[in-house]
Amino acid sequence: MYIPTAFALSDRATIFQAIRSTGLATLVTASAEGPMVTPLPLFLDDSEGEFGTLYGHVARANPHWRTPVIGHAMALFMGPDAYVSPSWYVSKAEHGKVVPTWNYQIIEAVGTIEFFDDRDRLHALVSRLTDLHEGKRAKAWRVDDAPCEFIEMQLRAIVGVRLPITALQGKSKMSQNRNAADRAGVIEGLRLSEAEREREVAPLIPT
Repeated sequence: MYIPTAFALSDRATIFQAIRSTGLATLVTASAEGPMVTPLPLFLDDSEGEFGTLYGHVARANPHWRTPVIGHAMALFMGPDAYVSPSWYVSKAEHGKVVPTWNYQIIEAVGTIEFFDDRDRLHALVSRLTDLHEGKRAKAWRVDDAPCEFIEMQLRAIVGVRLPITALQGKSKMSQNRNAADRAGVIEGLRLSEAEREREVAPLIPT
């Protein structure tokens, strides 16, 4: 991934937080048949390995896990993003030499992927993933709330994913290449957006 110095995320805690705040990741591998891509929720266990380990699962019917992988796998975590209008820049009124762009945050995690279908590992995985997302709810649903035979059937229909991270990098392109006045204009433009996802980008822009 091309990362200009101004947009590089180097703090590991910030990168880990960006991973955890992203609900859906994109798993990418190369194969003799071409690239394989699967969107799936992944959670990070930062106690495993130097850069942590990612866990998730795919449908057993998905050919992704059966297809031999060439090289490493990559998991992409796309964070907040928004279109940036040049009309928000103070520079537009000064010289007019401005163009549209896009602000975004993305994390790239690379490693050697493992697929597994051991029943106990799968049960522990889906329980942990469920608790992670249900834990914030007043009435949290747990895996054991469903009938045992139903859960066993569901476990047979999935395959676990384990990705120990060997390379990790992040990019946060948030108008750092603009002057303070232009950044202030972008912040104000995004704050006034009717789209919630665009308003979420405003506080990420440095002042």
